[in-house]
Amino acid sequence: MVTFEIMAIAEEYIRLIFGLKIKQIRTEKELSLFGLSKLSGLSKSYLNEIEKGKKYPKTDKIIKLAETLEVPYDQLVSLKLDKNLAPIGEILQSGILDEIPLELFGIQQSDLIDIIANAPSKVNAFISTIIEIAQHYNMSREGFYLASLRSYQEAHNNYFKDLENAAIKCANSYQLDLTGKISSGDLEEILKEEYGYTINLSGIPKEEELDNLRSVFVPSTKTLLLSDRVDEAQKTFIYAKELGYQYLEITERPYTFSWIRYDNFEEVLHNFYASYFAGALIIPRNHLKDHLKEHFVMKRFSEKAFHKIMKLYNASPESFYQRLTNVLPKDFGMQNVFFLRFTHKLGIEKFNLVKELHITHQQQPHANEVNEHYCRRWMAIKTLQRTANEDLDYAFNIQISDYADTDQQYLVFTSATKDPFRKDYYRSIGIGFLISSALEKKISFVNDTKIPKVKVGVTCESCSLKDCEVRMAPPKRLLAKEKYKRTAALVEDIVKQYS
Repeated sequence: MVTFEIMAIAEEYIRLIFGLKIKQIRTEKELSLFGLSKLSGLSKSYLNEIEKGKKYPKTDKIIKLAETLEVPYDQLVSLKLDKNLAPIGEILQSGILDEIPLELFGIQQSDLIDIIANAPSKVNAFISTIIEIAQHYNMSREGFYLASLRSYQEAHNNYFKDLENAAIKCANSYQLDLTGKISSGDLEEILKEEYGYTINLSGIPKEEELDNLRSVFVPSTKTLLLSDRVDEAQKTFIYAKELGYQYLEITERPYTFSWIRYDNFEEVLHNFYASYFAGALIIPRNHLKDHLKEHFVMKRFSEKAFHKIMKLYNASPESFYQRLTNVLPKDFGMQNVFFLRFTHKLGIEKFNLVKELHITHQQQPHANEVNEHYCRRWMAIKTLQRTANEDLDYAFNIQISDYADTDQQYLVFTSATKDPFRKDYYRSIGIGFLISSALEKKISFVNDTKIPKVKVGVTCESCSLKDCEVRMAPPKRLLAKEKYKRTAALVEDIVKQYS
């Protein structure tokens, strides 16, 4: 009775589906495992292993279970599930659980399935909703991987001790300077002498489709091709990342930077490890920490002092801001931090949030997938607009963003630059800290009256700010919510009138 359809599906999933069916039917009949064991003559422990998907019984035992539970044999062995369990079947057969990096969060796949099976109706309704949302917004595999990675970073406050230690150990091993003085030449020599690299500094052809590529690694010959447009800081980061792959003995990795695609989650995770290692090597934690301490005791914010710290390191503004997200939560106890990276094309009104990170909880600025308009009062967007409109190589600004609908305030730093790889494209990198009494004790210039305080929203469609001079769309979500409240109040009056 085993069909070709069953043979085509992984044996593990067949066991899981069979176990879920047995558990569902047993529960519906209000039978305990002990009770089913008594009626069927099969041991309780054996039945438990069947329900957990660890064992698949032989034909004679399936017949016995079918007779005991009073269901047809074909119903038990069929892969078809009823409406309550159907979403689980879809997930198991789709292989999506293999895509989710459950082990990063200490979860076993069998444990997750057990949780789902114990509350099938409610959990499956939730799962069905998640699947529908993902399909509706066309969430790509890469998008799913990156969301998983972001959750992993946020769960660890974006600080990874093993990678920090590996960077220090590597620097000591190769006698690299841990005071921010590492150059591309230092790293190029190590890659060539120690790891047999061949480096071609203008190896990427000048094709429009390759404009966004900084580097390509050819593993068979250990050849690293670089774009001739990478500057010294970018080159240093690329070399440090390659050293990270080699020193950490990572083999499963993407071979392009920026990435073209990720084939599996391991590549995403390993790319992050190598990038983190590179940041820790180029911007040493203890050195940065000491200089930030000196800066934060200042009563007045000094842009000159801030950039003086940035220029201590052979790193891009983005690398510097990313490094702040590692050090500030860990060493300064700044737990409510967000990091945002936007891109923008001159002449286009759209601003794309392409990278984000939220330490501790989801801060106010976050990506949306519903094509709404991000608040034009955000420092990240204002600085990006100025950079694009004035064709600046670099711009910086700071403000306190006061969120109109939550009364939360954030101290926000933003730098914006030209994209050297794409004509008429610009990008901004911003970091924000939730203002609290605890933050005021750590950053003295939070109360500097010269830092502008600006009322902001999240998106125009959800913003309650009146007479906003840069509003791009009416507050339709807010208006709909207010209309619902008015309707509910009128209905309540009608009910009272006729009660």
